[in-house]
Amino acid sequence: MTRYWPSRADGLPPGQRLLTRMPRFSDNPFLPPPSGPAVPSLEITVEGEALARVTGQMLEGLGPRDVTADFHCVTTWSVTELVWRGVPLREVLAAVGITKPPAPYVVARGADGCTTTLVWNDLTAADVLLATHLDGAPLDARHGAPLRLVSPSQYGYKNVKHLASLDFRREQPRAAGKQHLRARVALEERHPRLPAWSVRLPYRALIGPTARLSERTLRRATARLG
Repeated sequence: MTRYWPSRADGLPPGQRLLTRMPRFSDNPFLPPPSGPAVPSLEITVEGEALARVTGQMLEGLGPRDVTADFHCVTTWSVTELVWRGVPLREVLAAVGITKPPAPYVVARGADGCTTTLVWNDLTAADVLLATHLDGAPLDARHGAPLRLVSPSQYGYKNVKHLASLDFRREQPRAAGKQHLRARVALEERHPRLPAWSVRLPYRALIGPTARLSERTLRRATARLG
């Protein structure tokens, strides 16, 4: 059985512990990856009305680049020095004519139905990517194929896998369960209401069971498709 218990390490953000490899992880470990097309495609809307569409061909034309960054899960595990390949999201938005926020809030939705809410400044930070590759290989079902939002300065739940759409909203959507609106790692914004210290140990205790269940769900989904 794979051991998913992180260890102390120097240089990590507050409350984080180190894992040696990145597991499949989800707030809903029973949720399988989507079985849709493997070609990157991103719909951008305002209150559900079409604004622009980003294709894989467009991303290639913008010049994908490799970016080395750490990944920090809100449940306190971190994996360091991952190499993502993609295009900064703010460059993608500018390429489709979006240089100012059409609305203050953005709901990012994955093809698996997972969502998170972001604000413009976080969405367009210099280190935020639309990624298609991880560590030299195309993203797979485990880590968000075919397109993933990568925001290294925010906790993992802002890094939406299987990214399918960005919907700008004029009103702030109701908070999704345990998600903090900003979720900034440096400020340890783990939870919208509870102090960070109070959730560290309960979250950490869930790492192993959640990772193993997430991996088992992936194996079963892969077996059904095979």
